[in-house]
Amino acid sequence: MRPGPLNLITDIEGLRVGNAADPRLKSGVTVLTGGAPFAAAVHVMGGAPGTRETDLLAPDKLVAQVDALVLSGGSAFGLAACDGVMAGLRAAGRGFAVGPARVPIVPGAIVFDLLNGGNKGWNDNPYPALGRAALDAAAADFVLGTAGAGTGAATGNLKGGLGSASAVLTNGLTVGALVVVNALGQATVGHTRQFWAAPWELEAEFGGLGLPASFPAAREPAPMKRMGEATTIAIVATDAALDKPALHRLAIAAHDGMARALVPSHTPLDGDLIFAVSTGAKPLADPVAGSFLLGHAAASCLARAIARGVHAATPAPGDRQPCWGDPGA
Repeated sequence: MRPGPLNLITDIEGLRVGNAADPRLKSGVTVLTGGAPFAAAVHVMGGAPGTRETDLLAPDKLVAQVDALVLSGGSAFGLAACDGVMAGLRAAGRGFAVGPARVPIVPGAIVFDLLNGGNKGWNDNPYPALGRAALDAAAADFVLGTAGAGTGAATGNLKGGLGSASAVLTNGLTVGALVVVNALGQATVGHTRQFWAAPWELEAEFGGLGLPASFPAAREPAPMKRMGEATTIAIVATDAALDKPALHRLAIAAHDGMARALVPSHTPLDGDLIFAVSTGAKPLADPVAGSFLLGHAAASCLARAIARGVHAATPAPGDRQPCWGDPGA
């Protein structure tokens, strides 16, 4: 397993990611889209999720593919970012065809960043415009850290952010992850700078520090945020041809990566969820063995992406938490 050329989810051919943010708002939107619709599923393990149009991703529902996925700040207000993305896709002639009508299919999920020090005194919801801007910015290369939906993200001890990673398997398939790290838990071990995700790091992509020589004694973590203030939302993707049931299993497996990289994770206070995506470009020769490998790769990629998001965060005026890269952090 090795990183793809960009070490981003867009190493999967055909996928693009766009970011848009308002630094005064300390919030933003990230959009995953592609040149064609793609199959998707979702699995939720947190106790406080915020979502839009995720019911249609269930294996027994009619719609087989989506046009984009939206990750947004803004709590429930941020779900309106999907409106801006839908408008852009409609203008491009995209969408699920019902006779002459086309309806873009755009599921989304949000994180809570309303108490991060940004100016939240808007009159008109800013998220539809941010969603449209993120869609318009979609490209193969994009910025990590304090960008897009990760602009105002926070963790239990450090500033959070937008992360991504990819892996090319020996069988030629590619897996990638995209994540907004806004967790109740920590991505680093105790008071050290080492990441919990260190065992899965490739090519020193988040500092190459490894794990600490000794671990802090087990303790009962005190919640650093209130109900609904924390959430890590992610997308894992592959070019392997997977249907919605197989993608649902991939999303379940990928949650292992969240648990490896964030301690604690999947709490009643988090809305942790993972979308899984397939472009369907490459056949899966052995569905059983192939699914096993893809699940492991997805979990590993997500753990790495979480650490990369925190590692890449940059300081901004009004921050209430230090960045990983700050002196003395």
